[in-house]
Formats: sequence, C-alpha cells, structure tokens
Amino acid sequence: MTTSRPIRFLTGITPSGTPHLGNYAGMMRPAIAATHTAGVENFYFLADYHALIKTQDPARIHRCTLEIAASWLACGLDPDKVTFYRQSDIPEIAELNWFLTCVTGKGLLNRAHAYKAAQDKNQEAGRDLDDGVNAGLFMYPVLMAADILIFNAHKVPVGRDQVQHLEMARDIASSFNHLYGEHFTLPEVVIEEQVATLAGLDGRKMSKSYDNTIPLFAAPAQLKKLIASIVTDSRAPGEPKEVEGSALFQLYQAFATPEEVAAMRQAYADGIAWGEAKERLLACIDREIAPMRARYDDFMAHPEKVEAILQAGAHKARALAVPFVQRLRGAVGLRSLAEQSTGAHSAKAVKTALPGFKQYREADGKFYFKLVDAQGRLLLQSRGLDAPRQAGQCIARLQQEGASALAALAAQLQPLEDEALVHAALAQLQAAAQ
Repeated sequence: MTTSRPIRFLTGITPSGTPHLGNYAGMMRPAIAATHTAGVENFYFLADYHALIKTQDPARIHRCTLEIAASWLACGLDPDKVTFYRQSDIPEIAELNWFLTCVTGKGLLNRAHAYKAAQDKNQEAGRDLDDGVNAGLFMYPVLMAADILIFNAHKVPVGRDQVQHLEMARDIASSFNHLYGEHFTLPEVVIEEQVATLAGLDGRKMSKSYDNTIPLFAAPAQLKKLIASIVTDSRAPGEPKEVEGSALFQLYQAFATPEEVAAMRQAYADGIAWGEAKERLLACIDREIAPMRARYDDFMAHPEKVEAILQAGAHKARALAVPFVQRLRGAVGLRSLAEQSTGAHSAKAVKTALPGFKQYREADGKFYFKLVDAQGRLLLQSRGLDAPRQAGQCIARLQQEGASALAALAAQLQPLEDEALVHAALAQLQAAAQ
C-alpha cells in the first residue's frame, strides 16, 4: 500500500520493573535522540495489555506504568514531538486484535518462539506441554500485530528476539489484505546493531535477572553506594590497569565525553586508584542523571501530570485509530444495514460512510448545527447562534481546520462528550476532502 505520509516508527515499552542505567544508555537515550529526525512520525506506547500476560499483580502493573512513563518523560521524550500513549487507552487496538485473530492461522501461532519455549520447558520438566501457558501468551503475536497495524507503522525497532513477531505481523497483515483489500502497510523490522550493552555491578551484562543493576534514578546516596560496590581487580594504586573487560571503565565510557574517556584511559595506564576511578564515575553519571532525576521525582510526586500527558497522547492516537477501525469495520461487513451489499467480499468496493454536519433552526429562533457520525450518533452540538451565516462559518472552519479549530470556537459549542471521537471525525472529513 503506497503512501506519501511521513515514515512512521513505533516502539512499545512494557511496564515491568524499574529502569536501570543499562536500559537508559542502551535503548532510551538513543530512542529519544531519534525522535528529532525530520520527516519521521514517532509512536511510543506503554504496553500495559502485554504486561498482563506475565503479571497478575494490579498494584505492580499500576506502579510500573507510572515509573516507566515518568522515566521516559524525565529523560526527554517530548509529547509534543511524538504520540505517547497507554495501550489500554486505545480501545480500537482490542477491536483490531479480534479482526486479526479471525484471519490468523493457529499453526502460525504454534511456531511462536515464546510459546515453543514454554512448551519445551514443560517437556523437560515432565509436565503437560501447555501447563501454565495462558491464552495471552499464545495470542501475544496477534496483539503485537494490532499494536503496529493500527497506525500502519512503517518501521519497528526491536531486539533480535522479536524479529519473528514482526514477520508474523507482516503475515497477518497480508492475510487481511488478501481477504478484504489493501488496508495495511507491511511493517519492516529495524534492528539496531550498535545498541550499547552495559556491564553491571559484577561485570556481567546489567540485568534485573542477575540482580546487578543500578537503578536509573537511584537517590544520590544509593548511587554512590552501588558504584562503590562495582567489582574490580586487586591491583593497587600505582599499578597499571586494563580498560579491556573493566565494568567500571565501560560505564564511564557510556556517560563521559570523548576527551574524558581518553583521560580516564590514560589514568588507567598510570595506575589510578580504584576509589578515585569510582569517584570520577559517580560525578560523570550524576552530571547527566541529576537533572533528569529531579524531573522524575516531580512526575512521581504528581502522577496527575503523567496522566494528563498520556490522555493527550491517547486523543492524538485515537484521532487516527477511530476512523481507520471504522473503515475496517466496513471492510469486514460490520456496517449499517442501510448500505447496499453486492455480495461476498463486497467490502473492497464499498465506500466508507463519513460523518456529517447538519444545520437547522429551533423554535427559539436560534440557528444551530451539529456533527454526527456515519451512524447518526451525535458527536458535537453547537449553542444557539443569531444568524445562519454564523453557523455556516463555524462549519466551514471545522471542515477546513479540523480539531485545531475547536478551541477558537469553544464559545459557540456545547461541551464535548467524547473529544477523541470528535477529533477522529474531523480528521476523517479532512482526509476525505483531500
């Protein structure tokens, strides 16, 4: 499916656990830097539906969602430059998930690595192959496909362990397109070969599974204590030290300037004491993290700020998702019975009904207008206006400017019941006019 719109990148972030320095240097920092690339639309979402597959602790889900959202915002993710939303705030994803489920072969899902790994583990333990395997784990690739296809993302940065899921998303999209017409862009995987992997406190890869992490926003005293515990060799002050294989040096390299790295390399050769090297590392990390830590602490103390940002992101996301899923509903045959049907698979040729404005006069002598969706449901209602021309001017402005005109026309409008649906309807009208 060809398109002239900007390239869309989509990244999902599962809210599980507290971010650490390895997450920041390896994924968060480069991902946020990439949001400044011209000609690219970026979608970042908190994959809280996915978190439910492995975690049935409501308090943990809630807490991790706040921590992850606050971390990304504190690290510089700009909600004005990206669409940043919570997966569960976009009900259209769940509806699309069902549409895709109905065109996905079970055999395809049987081959998913995560499902096969769970079965292999059960087989080794002598248990039933599906012991402890919930349907969420089995259906995970379909939900991931819905996450991607709802916005027709072109590129999806993932680790190598997720490549198969991207290939499955392409297969699922192709199956739907074959049955109902060309609706989905086939997403392409983006593997970042140069992603940094930081060493943890014990020299192994920094990972929660090894319990060797340094929390990204650890308090200053805790950060100092953790850095002091980094494992080093027994070389005394004055003895030359090797940078190769040094977890301390690798951490320093991830946060220092090239000039500072060169100076530390020389200091190693000159026999710097481990205590002094750790003090330099602490100062280097804290220089970058301290301003972000202050923002993070503020977000954690005021979760309503995070919620407002996520809700604004959901409005942006639904302005795209609502009309698209409405189009897909028509494609699969879930449309008004008043529409003429021309036989099997006729959805390919059916034109999607559009929202519309209606202008009228009431018994009070005032002139009104309203916006209704394709099924006639009221989305937007005006207040009484003195002249029909006023109503016509308001309608024209909304048709031309879309949702951006709502604030300017607030005095002429009654409060919106569902702002996201209004935004989506106006976007649909603008798209149809082009």
